[in-house]
Amino acid sequence: MTQSTHFPAASLEAVPYPADGLLSDDLRLNRDSAGTLSLESPDCPKSKAFFESTYADASPTINGQATTLEAAIKKATELFRDAKHPLLSGLATDVYGMRAVMNLAESTGSTIDHMNSKSSMKNILVMQNSGWYVTTLSEVKNRVDLLLVVGTDIVSYFPRFFERMIWNKEAMFTENTAERDIVYLGGRNLNTVPGVSPTGKQPNVLPCDLDKVPEVLAALRAIVAGKPLKADNIAGVSRQSLEKLAERLKAAKYSVVAWTGSALDFPHAELSIQNIVGIVQELNKTTRSAGLPLSGNDGDVTAYNVSTWISGYPFRNSYRRGYPDYDPYHYDTSRLLAEGETDILVWINSFNPERLPPQSNGPTIVIGHPGMQFKQSPDVFIPIAIPGLEANGAQFRSDSSVTLPLRKLRDTSLPTLADVLSSIESALKAA
Repeated sequence: MTQSTHFPAASLEAVPYPADGLLSDDLRLNRDSAGTLSLESPDCPKSKAFFESTYADASPTINGQATTLEAAIKKATELFRDAKHPLLSGLATDVYGMRAVMNLAESTGSTIDHMNSKSSMKNILVMQNSGWYVTTLSEVKNRVDLLLVVGTDIVSYFPRFFERMIWNKEAMFTENTAERDIVYLGGRNLNTVPGVSPTGKQPNVLPCDLDKVPEVLAALRAIVAGKPLKADNIAGVSRQSLEKLAERLKAAKYSVVAWTGSALDFPHAELSIQNIVGIVQELNKTTRSAGLPLSGNDGDVTAYNVSTWISGYPFRNSYRRGYPDYDPYHYDTSRLLAEGETDILVWINSFNPERLPPQSNGPTIVIGHPGMQFKQSPDVFIPIAIPGLEANGAQFRSDSSVTLPLRKLRDTSLPTLADVLSSIESALKAA
């Protein structure tokens, strides 16, 4: 149950950053004779913090007291055995880890939900309700000539998006990527406006408050569809500006409308995403256009893809009845904990040590990043190897079209998530 292997000093190329939805796989790392990693290129603060973080291998704990891995697994098994409704949440892991989650969920009648499901469900609900036309990151890189960004600066979530996908030096179907048009809708709160081209071409900003974005999107959809619109000003954006944007979208050879579910933080945001989908649908009557829902941080795209291919449903899915039962409202982690409907929380978090488990009135098991520091010790804590750093694995990219392999880059004595969950499952079956 260990991942310990000797790793020689080396220069490592084409390394992906597994905790980011872009899965940028052009990283170059150096590994010295002691196994310490350093980021050589390109400059990426998030990747640097991820790969250069160092910590002593943490010990498993029971109620805050150090223990052995075997004792921690035994205690976790006992807690599972007494539970009537276990909740497996967090789920920040890779494909291998998520497969083990699904196996344990089915054998224990557990409910599953991801730490990012509040934002991810906005997209999933629209896709399930009406379908959508979305593109891939490769298509964006090679084809886009007009990018409309709704309600976000993108770089807060994906720092290298413009470098990797917009201002790339070569594109298969676009001669001069530096001339691509960038338009921000809802950029009033942007401290800086990302997306300045290498030649200095500035993006266009249609500023409005975030909570007014739904009104502006509805107006833009009406204009694109040729519907009459009497208002001269919509939430601070002039009708004339929206008409010009509509004409630019219609004239573009390949426009893309991008958003992040977490940035659209207002009630019923899924209806605004549905308006984006409607705009794209209308544009495709005369030209080419596509949506780009940007997600994938903390492995959320991986989690819902693995859950979907195994159970037929994304997260917020439960095996309490002995078969997959999907309910995007009832199986929300926050609601289950607030209403006391679960009697044990298992929080899984492989990537970001700052993503701590929510408060729970019942027992809490944390299986995750060895650098996690708790204000209140969980009943059981089992530190695990990090996929793409200390364990091999695989991860879905933001667009779900590519799965990249993750390599083990340095030594650890810690088990993988699959090791731990499989041991708990085996112990439960043997009892």
